[in-house]
Amino acid sequence: MPFLDVNQSLCAITMHILGNLFCDLSEFFYFCSMRVLIVNTSERTGGAAVAANRLMEALNNNGVKAKMLVRDKETESLTVVGLNKGWLSQWHFLRERLSIFSRLHFSKKHLFEIDIANSGFDITGLREFREADIIHLSWINQGMLSLAGIRKILDSGKPVVWTMHDAWPATAICHYPRGCKAFMTTCRYCSMLPGHGGKTDLAYRVWSRKKQMFGRHHISFVACSRWLEQQAKQSALISQHSITNIPNPIDTRVFRPADKQEARQRLGLPLDKKLILFVSQRVTDRRKGMDFLIDSIDELVKAQPDASEHIGVAILGGHAEDFKDQLSLPAYPLGYVSDEKKIVDVYNAVDVFVLPSLEDNLPNTIMEAMACGIPCVGFKTGGIPEEIDHRKNGYVAEYRNVLDLAQGIRWVLEEADYASLSAQAVKKVTTYYSQNSVSLRYIEVYNHAMAYKHYSI
Repeated sequence: MPFLDVNQSLCAITMHILGNLFCDLSEFFYFCSMRVLIVNTSERTGGAAVAANRLMEALNNNGVKAKMLVRDKETESLTVVGLNKGWLSQWHFLRERLSIFSRLHFSKKHLFEIDIANSGFDITGLREFREADIIHLSWINQGMLSLAGIRKILDSGKPVVWTMHDAWPATAICHYPRGCKAFMTTCRYCSMLPGHGGKTDLAYRVWSRKKQMFGRHHISFVACSRWLEQQAKQSALISQHSITNIPNPIDTRVFRPADKQEARQRLGLPLDKKLILFVSQRVTDRRKGMDFLIDSIDELVKAQPDASEHIGVAILGGHAEDFKDQLSLPAYPLGYVSDEKKIVDVYNAVDVFVLPSLEDNLPNTIMEAMACGIPCVGFKTGGIPEEIDHRKNGYVAEYRNVLDLAQGIRWVLEEADYASLSAQAVKKVTTYYSQNSVSLRYIEVYNHAMAYKHYSI
């Protein structure tokens, strides 16, 4: 009966193909209906909030039903849900800050470099939480979620993905270890605390609570840079969890090259100078390296005494005015700007963006500047060398080397093929940081998180 055997074989093959096709289609339609709740402290303020918003938009554009849950809702967006508890939000924030303030012996030093998550909201009873298939934690500090609140989320049984915008999930209390290796074994006697913690070691107590909590549940961690991924994989707190890296997305339809002269006219910036840009949410944040920019510009002026005639510095961020008289080049403080169109104008108005951060993950600001075709200069630290390809789309200076930083600025402004740098900057962003490519990588992470939760039941 050879004819029957062939038919049976063809039938089996056809059923196998149809079965696989059905599974693929089922998976496709499942993910098109997947509901993701992204949890972040703020809707708009800060780099993590910007990144979370962009990811939400990217996911929704790729078939995933994504919403944000925030403590501080700032717009009328229907896809953003605000807790907006008024005095209660302030209470959670103040309770934690006061606890830290007392531990710092009432000194403001390190006051916002430490989070202990001793106060925050329980979000597990919210309708948005119950409806979500995936809980995606973003930056949840300063009174948004407490350790107890995070534990309740994990105890709920829902798959949890956690984007690391800094190292806090992998340490006890700090956001950036600044060379400290304690998180690789056990955080205790933290150097940020007077007396290194004393008899009641705050860092160790928070570490112990995190370790107990993380040890009981699986979390899919996503670092925004390869640098932070490697840091996280060395953490004794979370190294047993799945850890990968996915960059923040950017909308290249918004952040894109535009006419420089027109942008300067709208901002009231000089039309006849080459402009250096520095950006930070708070220009006074020493981690962002304004002091190094000041010193590097001093070196630039030493080498070119007439530099002030044809070079200036634009400063974007809170407290920008504080530095106007500290620079040896004409300075143009723009203050804090939240309007996205104006921010795009700022990037397009300048010739080089300089961010001499001492420790950073994968700065949105570098990505935004590059998307507008602006070459960037920064130190060789954190995720910055992953964004800036040395002498291809910008310049990576040796860490804390003021002379090399000055050389990088000079090279971009006067020596390099500027048109090529600009084109390569745009190409880097569209290739690696587009909304589509980033959202697809996150969907893959959600897929694995759901599968892990399914098979572990």
